[in-house]
Amino acid sequence: MFPTSSHPIDHADPAPQGDGVRAQAAAAEAVELEAATWAVRQRGGLDADGQAQLQAWLAAHPQHGPALEAVSATLHSVQHLPADQAARLRSGLPERLARHQAEAAPSFWRTWLRPIAPHAAVAVVVLSLGGAGWFGWWVQPTFEQSYASQRGQQLLATLPDDAAAGSTIQLDTSTRLQARLFRDRREVALGEGQAMFSVHPDKNRPFHVSTGDLRITVLGTRFSVRHTASGVDAGRTVVAVEEGRVRVERLALSAPTTGAESTDVQAVVELTAGQMLAAPRGQDSGSAVGLVSEIAPAAVAQWRGGRISFDQTPLIDALAEFERYGATGLVVKDPAVAAMRVGGSYGLRQSQRFADFLPELLPVRLVRRGGVTEIVAR
Repeated sequence: MFPTSSHPIDHADPAPQGDGVRAQAAAAEAVELEAATWAVRQRGGLDADGQAQLQAWLAAHPQHGPALEAVSATLHSVQHLPADQAARLRSGLPERLARHQAEAAPSFWRTWLRPIAPHAAVAVVVLSLGGAGWFGWWVQPTFEQSYASQRGQQLLATLPDDAAAGSTIQLDTSTRLQARLFRDRREVALGEGQAMFSVHPDKNRPFHVSTGDLRITVLGTRFSVRHTASGVDAGRTVVAVEEGRVRVERLALSAPTTGAESTDVQAVVELTAGQMLAAPRGQDSGSAVGLVSEIAPAAVAQWRGGRISFDQTPLIDALAEFERYGATGLVVKDPAVAAMRVGGSYGLRQSQRFADFLPELLPVRLVRRGGVTEIVAR
């Protein structure tokens, strides 16, 4: 398992002869294996609990910090080997693994990896080269699947994270996400759109949803996440909790290296049922997570019931929201008209009914021009 213990391995006693020397060597290799595990976990991103566990491990013994630095440097070097060298190492992995399958991982490392990477455990090198082995078995996902809904389409996906009742994800229109299940965690990356999550509780496998620079962590709850480029709340990430509790973290993301990003938590907010967070994206966000407000649990993800709700929403954003579900044939060109505010609840595909009501709600009229209906001031 990943190292979580804060108890140090004692390296300070004078080295005795015979069995004592071997025990001391084994203890040193155990530290290096733990350091390798932490190095890989860091590259994949640590949540607040993981950061706390890492700090506890570093504080447990003065050798832990230098070991982690050495392994991290070696991991970087191995992952940036020239293609021909990496290919030679990768091609030799199966044969060498078979030859040493009866040996423990530290022995396997000592016999052939130490000359290549003197300060790296087998876990790091095997993972870096995409090979097999006990560590690769642990860190590789047990399930990986991409999901995408088309414009106007909604999908329901059930994850195999429980044999009886797996977590479900309901995708709204034009939504893209990727789900990956690991032995110690569950991860969903929301690229675009919005989705409703009903998470099967499992305290040993936290459920993470990442989108933009936010990471949402739960153990078991029902919540929605929106991250869209158009429509209501365009340019923001919105998290709304229907049931349970979630933790929302804003991350400072480093430049990608080998497909993963190193992350540091900048700010944390916890949400409970009936709370919603709206977080601006990118450089507009600063270091805070976002603004928390109240929301009726029944109002979370109303699109599941085929509804759209507007509350003092600019007309241009309301039209863009309808457009996410299908062509409306409605346009607005006058900036003053586009900025007018609208409210109410409508069916997802009732854009024409919405347009018919507009002259009663706003000082506008509808003008048919060239196959589209323009909303103009009256």
